[in-house]
Amino acid sequence: MSKKITSLISYFKSFIPLSKEEIEVLDERITERRMKRKQFILQENEICRYYTFVVSGCFKMYSVDNNGGEHNLQFAAENDWIVDIDSFHNKKPSKVYIVALETSVVLQIEKNDLWYLYTYYPKFDRNFRVIIEQKFIELQNRVLQNISATGDEKYEFFIRQYPHLANRLPNTQIASYLGITPQFLSKIRQKRIKG
Repeated sequence: MSKKITSLISYFKSFIPLSKEEIEVLDERITERRMKRKQFILQENEICRYYTFVVSGCFKMYSVDNNGGEHNLQFAAENDWIVDIDSFHNKKPSKVYIVALETSVVLQIEKNDLWYLYTYYPKFDRNFRVIIEQKFIELQNRVLQNISATGDEKYEFFIRQYPHLANRLPNTQIASYLGITPQFLSKIRQKRIKG
């Protein structure tokens, strides 16, 4: 096993641990990339070619509206995955961007390699199903928060979902994710400090 996939192997242990053979096959099919800050994994209208696992650093997935405003959809930092799943599976042009917010190291796997793992090593199918189910739960909770939560409640949810990012990201990034202004977020944070 190469050193590059050590964190990914540890990550899979929290679901269904991999055998030595499965680790070796994964190692052959995964690619390590070093990313600079502001470097894109995916841009709008491209086809998403990779599932990306973050070893170190931080990424955001966002869309841009007709007025040029950015809307953050997801953050991914250490031990998390990021992918435009619709574009990846359906080979459709992406409607989103995925960009590095920090200098980062990622592991990427292409669709054909992922399908190979699913077909010949069923633990991968199960592990990725659990990963996708967890992401779906996060998305469902986020939609519910956006429908009915106050700004304070949205921020509380953000802190629970991304406790390691609250102090790493600027207010503008977090506010875009929450759908509030940076000024309102500053008031929420000040109120929490005084608390």
